[in-house]
Amino acid sequence: MILVCLLLIVAVLFGSAWYSKRFVRSAAVSFPPADAATLQLAERLKGHVRVLALKIGERNMWHFERLEQAAYYLEEQLREEGWEVAADSYTLQGRTVSNLQVQLNGGERADEIVLIGAHYDSVFGSPGANDNGSGVAALLELARVLRDGKPQRTLRLVFFVNEEPPFFKTKEMGSRVYARAARKRGERIVTMVSLETIGYFSVRENSQQFPFPPMRLFYPSHGDFVAFVANFRSRSVLQRALGAFRAASSFPAEGLVAPIWLTGVDWSDQWSFWQSGYPALMITDTAPYRYPHYHSVHDTPDKLDYLALARVTKGLEGMVKKLCGMK
Repeated sequence: MILVCLLLIVAVLFGSAWYSKRFVRSAAVSFPPADAATLQLAERLKGHVRVLALKIGERNMWHFERLEQAAYYLEEQLREEGWEVAADSYTLQGRTVSNLQVQLNGGERADEIVLIGAHYDSVFGSPGANDNGSGVAALLELARVLRDGKPQRTLRLVFFVNEEPPFFKTKEMGSRVYARAARKRGERIVTMVSLETIGYFSVRENSQQFPFPPMRLFYPSHGDFVAFVANFRSRSVLQRALGAFRAASSFPAEGLVAPIWLTGVDWSDQWSFWQSGYPALMITDTAPYRYPHYHSVHDTPDKLDYLALARVTKGLEGMVKKLCGMK
């Protein structure tokens, strides 16, 4: 029975990799010199990460004042761009914590919601430059460029609190609180995208690792791509999102559809939305499978590739516009 189970697990993983192969585009890409707009975007992204990871630093329930400072910084940046910020608050350990939300109401398909999210807390013992200052910085810049858009579907940008342990996969996780409330309200979230640790890239051979070693047969061995990751129920959403990203950017992007028990597939806020029955995916640089400073004191702003992050952010802009029907 043990042997049969092991063979079934291997078969599922190989089947998942084979199925995901349709989402893989591993050809090397050479970029032209960055234009002025891309360089400026890289500097803005770097500025956000430096504020979060250096000026504020470790931000979580053990450094609650810094967690509040991070929330204040996000609100300040969003309001400067003309957004009305809504705080989705709840009580944890006798303190009030908040998911922060901004929204563009849709047109003809306003009842369909496209939600892009990133968590702004950092794990205990880490300043969290890449995890998840990079995702938060990209989301702030998306908020800046999309503010005056007119989407057909309603667009929400949400900054989640308390994604990191010990709250991860508990009822106190910020995105879990949010997703459960959305389901209770009957909201129709047709796409949720979690931006999770998206700032580290390497062209060095064997810099990319995998939770299942035979995946090397299907994916690059160098960590110079961004990964789109979904469970089987969200595979059609991944296909649309990845296609939209590739249409908007030549930055290498690979897709994976896999069972949630494959280590790493559910390591972010998309898990909360899966639990509430919503289609969701994660976009990531694959975190510990590439990034040597994951969840450590060394996750500092100097480790990130801001030009690559800028190119990813531009691709995300095109992806979001396509997903919510924005011209």
